[in-house]
Amino acid sequence: MILSTIDSGDPARRAGSSPSCGAGAVEVTGRFQILALDGGGFRGMFSAAVLARLEEDLGTRIVDHFDLIAGTSTGGIIALGLGLGLSPREILTFYTEHGPRIFRDRSRLRGVRHLWRAKYSNGPLRAALTEVFGDRTFGESTKRLVITSYNVAADDVYLFRTPHLPTLKRDWREKAVNVALATSAAPTYLPGMPLDGARLIDGGVWANNPTMVALTEAVGPLSIPLEAIRVFSLGTTIDVRNRHRRLDHGGLLPWAGDAVEVLMRAQSESAAKQVRHFVGKENVFRLNPTVPTGAVALDKINTETLNGLAGHVSRDVSPTVDRLFCDHRAPVFAPLHPAREE
Repeated sequence: MILSTIDSGDPARRAGSSPSCGAGAVEVTGRFQILALDGGGFRGMFSAAVLARLEEDLGTRIVDHFDLIAGTSTGGIIALGLGLGLSPREILTFYTEHGPRIFRDRSRLRGVRHLWRAKYSNGPLRAALTEVFGDRTFGESTKRLVITSYNVAADDVYLFRTPHLPTLKRDWREKAVNVALATSAAPTYLPGMPLDGARLIDGGVWANNPTMVALTEAVGPLSIPLEAIRVFSLGTTIDVRNRHRRLDHGGLLPWAGDAVEVLMRAQSESAAKQVRHFVGKENVFRLNPTVPTGAVALDKINTETLNGLAGHVSRDVSPTVDRLFCDHRAPVFAPLHPAREE
């Protein structure tokens, strides 16, 4: 399912005066554009592939057209990569080269062990992230970023935010690798990330679709008017489930296999609808295609299938992305590092 809304009422577009992505786009005064990247484990390969294909089709750097990037879990890793200067093609290479090693479990007792411990060690993920990000800090991002996590010690949401406001004085010092490990620590799959007294896990437990998180950041702390905002929300594919009728009256056992997926799906759909309500359907483009049930999982996918799907849908939506987002070039982000204040 590709949910999209097309803005056909842009006066500049009707007049034919707005340049395309590949034609040296200029900033449209007053626009503020958000790129929001869903969680989904190894399925983040789809998001990276879509962005890579769009860049190649449109002859542009996608990040140049967005003022704020939000990400959860695998989407948080992609957001970090974009902020630190990696191209979507380089991020896609990260998934194809490192993904199989990150989600590899050689233990003969993995099924039994998974009852008590996380399915995978985060050692391979840490090594892969270090290879890509090195010792760079979160504050070295060249884009405004909001990355989600959850602190189980405080039972509270946890956001990593670049220093795009004078009051944000701490997160920028954190290693990018640690932020990536915190946002992607999916319960039962990867162990939590201890950080400065917090016990952090995957932000997908409360914001697998971080679109509303980004909108809140824009309208609240950044004081952006709702009418100025346009959103590109990129998912990691969904499959349509047949919910058995036993769930209607089910207890613990009938719900055991569906509860987490239902809650995450409901949160994601709710966020998408809320954002459309606030900024208008014509200002939101949601891309999250349907795949056959069971074709993809958080830790197991067919890379050729997912890359093929990304190639197909990106070809279809490329004109829409060009028309909705590429007439705006985001001003250069100047981080407010406390150490650099006069």
